[in-house]
Amino acid sequence: MWKKNLFVLSIAVFIAGISFSEIMPFLPLYIDTLGHFTHQQLNFWSGFIFSGVYFVSAVISPWWGKLADKKGRKLMILRASLGMAIVLGSMGLVTNVWQLFFLRMLQGVFAGFVSNSNALIATETPKEKSGQALGTMSSAFTAGNLLGPFLGGALASAFSYRVTFFITGGLLLISFLLSLFFVHEEGFKPITEKKLDKASGVIATLRSPALIFGLLLTTLIIQAANNSINPIVSLYVKQLMNGNGNVVFVSGIIAALPGIATFLAASRFGALGDRIGTHKIIIGGFIGATILFFLTAFVHNTVQLGILRFLVGFTDACLFPQVQTLLTKNSPAAVTGRIFSWNQSAMYIGNIVGPLLGSFIAGISSYSMVFIVTAAIVVLNLILFNFNVVRNLAK
Repeated sequence: MWKKNLFVLSIAVFIAGISFSEIMPFLPLYIDTLGHFTHQQLNFWSGFIFSGVYFVSAVISPWWGKLADKKGRKLMILRASLGMAIVLGSMGLVTNVWQLFFLRMLQGVFAGFVSNSNALIATETPKEKSGQALGTMSSAFTAGNLLGPFLGGALASAFSYRVTFFITGGLLLISFLLSLFFVHEEGFKPITEKKLDKASGVIATLRSPALIFGLLLTTLIIQAANNSINPIVSLYVKQLMNGNGNVVFVSGIIAALPGIATFLAASRFGALGDRIGTHKIIIGGFIGATILFFLTAFVHNTVQLGILRFLVGFTDACLFPQVQTLLTKNSPAAVTGRIFSWNQSAMYIGNIVGPLLGSFIAGISSYSMVFIVTAAIVVLNLILFNFNVVRNLAK
């Protein structure tokens, strides 16, 4: 049954990945159609509407995780997919920017489709196969994220921004129906102990709280490091091209390259981690990422940048899915939903902190310095990982 769940949820998560990313290329343009904004106002609203959803999700995710451990992960999957289908579809009906802002915040409230899908797979899959299974889920979501911007741009060009939102809502409805009819949660045992209602009770069930919180910190720092690059990639490309050529097209290709590599490698690294030790894969990812980020600061052309960004995708495949695997292997099944929701919150916080950090460093120094500082952050993460996680794994 776990193989059937993995197959169905991989498809559902792939569709969700498309849905979440396909509106991103034109969202600022859609905002611009909702009023008469100055350049500064448009930048403000774009940033506010982009980042606000992560803040709401970071705050609300632990509550949904608590409910998942009580009522079941499948119910949370259905709640998230149906809720976001309605919310994203409704974005095509807004008439002003405040309505869009409200719906983006509501999207954050209904977050958790991917994290609960991962939690269900983690608890239903045999422990010795969890790395490969979660790697497959990561590859599916990454593939959807890659395809989404291309599909969204094509749909917006062929139809309109509003119709694209309606189609996006329809795609998430498909994920809802797949989960409703074809996903079965067999091993779920609802939490009945009152003490597990509180975070302190969950922590008390952990064999090594320091290990779990070390993994959560790892997720936050990885996400912050990766996202510190995002605000300046296109500007770095423009600098390398001296303002000549199709900067937007080249930037789009370079932005997609890490995701392609992650898609190709995540499940393979997951299976390798199941055999030799997941923590060894993560350490290899840290070392590789440090070298690649540092080298990126000294590239002279976009070909060199593209090669290094593609290789960074392989280090990503060594990190995110493998952290989830270690969380699975070192958490009681009864609180997996809560642990995965905390991991999701850490990821969202990284999504907020990373771009702010990258923009700040670029503003006071240079684009190259962003990559050097990011490499230093990854080294710090490696040190903390060895101290908080590896040391506790050995106990």
